[in-house]
Amino acid sequence: MAMRDIRVVPDPVLRTRCEEITHIDAGVKSLIEDLMETVDYEGRAGLAANQIGVNLRAFAYNVDDDLGYVINPVIVEVSEGKFQDGDEGCLSVPGLWYPTRRALYARVEGTDLDGKKVIVEGTDLMGRCLQHEVDHLDGMLYLDRLERSVRKRAMQELRASL
Repeated sequence: MAMRDIRVVPDPVLRTRCEEITHIDAGVKSLIEDLMETVDYEGRAGLAANQIGVNLRAFAYNVDDDLGYVINPVIVEVSEGKFQDGDEGCLSVPGLWYPTRRALYARVEGTDLDGKKVIVEGTDLMGRCLQHEVDHLDGMLYLDRLERSVRKRAMQELRASL
């Protein structure tokens, strides 16, 4: 296991849709161990594989003392008409926090290292985390979800910080 470096914008791996994991091997097991170790740190809620430079569909989460991972996650349900508004940040966009609207509730299904079905669901921070991490695996950043005027300001601030 190893604490891995976090990739930051403008690293192109963050904008690449991750590939489905089709075979669990030693490399995938090592990836999950590294994700779990790297996310298990104060102030970290989630970490997608591409954030550590691996283009595979897996993420780890660390929300309210609930530490886990999902392989090949798919959002199967979000709350309709119930939203949460709040500042969102990202390890790959350090230091920038902007108001981001997300569904209040989200449910993700995937598998574990044994190929067994995994369901992770939650509201508030867990719901936000699940949506945020699946976005990463699809090559999206939370900045892409900002309202146009806020996104313009965020991108200016981001360019100034590079």
